[in-house]
Amino acid sequence: MSLKNIRLEVMQHLEKDVESLIQKYLIPTEKIWQPSDFLPNSESENFYEEVREIRELSKDLPYDFWVVLVGDMITEEALPTYESWLMDVEGVGQVEHNSWSKWVRHWTSEENRHGDVLNKYLYLSGRVNMREIEMTTQHLIADGFDIGTDRDPYKNFVYTSFQELATYVSHNRVAKMAKEKGNKQLAKMCKIISGDEMRHHHAYSEFVERIFVEDPSQMMMAFHYMMKQKITMPAHFLRESGDKIGTAFEEFSNTAQRIGVYTSADYVEILQKLIDRWDIGNIKGLSDEAEKAREYLMKLPSRMIRLSERMKIPENSYEFKWVQPAVSR
Repeated sequence: MSLKNIRLEVMQHLEKDVESLIQKYLIPTEKIWQPSDFLPNSESENFYEEVREIRELSKDLPYDFWVVLVGDMITEEALPTYESWLMDVEGVGQVEHNSWSKWVRHWTSEENRHGDVLNKYLYLSGRVNMREIEMTTQHLIADGFDIGTDRDPYKNFVYTSFQELATYVSHNRVAKMAKEKGNKQLAKMCKIISGDEMRHHHAYSEFVERIFVEDPSQMMMAFHYMMKQKITMPAHFLRESGDKIGTAFEEFSNTAQRIGVYTSADYVEILQKLIDRWDIGNIKGLSDEAEKAREYLMKLPSRMIRLSERMKIPENSYEFKWVQPAVSR
């Protein structure tokens, strides 16, 4: 039997548990928070006063902070790309709408709220150029992205396990910075978004755990493949108006590292957490090739730490079209 057919068979075998995993990790629409819970109520007589408060508090947040918040928002707004990508994974069943496709649709619907609330907040803040942001978002969706997973569910679930934890780190750090500047509402908003990301991380990590039970060697090879080629962030193809694909990502990444929102050290720490979570050192029944892949993975964090320590981040802020210059008080 081909590897493709084995993967499809494993996905079909695990599908019986997906409904229970939806109940475990996703929250019904009527019970989960919505963007309007964190934004001024346009039906209220206090609407303009609440908007003025947002604009005043926004003046105390530094330029680099807004760059990172914009980048996070654009990444979240590109959800149509992520759903179409996951719907095409082997075993998801876009046509017959099986339980896997139900998971993808419901996961996407939860994620969609993140870009929605951040977009509205940025619009009200008065600190950003929304037209430039909107063009970057449209470019990101139109350009798509290649994360090296093909239609392989094993590789895709490694990617989502990693990526959801990375977005948790970023949103959580932004929440802490907003809180330190006295912007409690923005801090609360980013904190609850980070909570969603952590919950989704646990879900995708459990998918991988279950695959390790059914097909340990090929799951190990998929993990090895993804980490050897490195995890490409969804924002990797960011570009501003008039620029080529990916030109904005490096500067956005530099900004996130410079202010400590998401760093190379975080990348290594996430890798180590996945190794620990999946108990890679104790997986049984591996082929010789998969055993070599395990050895590579176990040594990888220490190698990457040494590399990250040699990295130098530019000290000067790049002038993005997205963000207005700092406001003098």
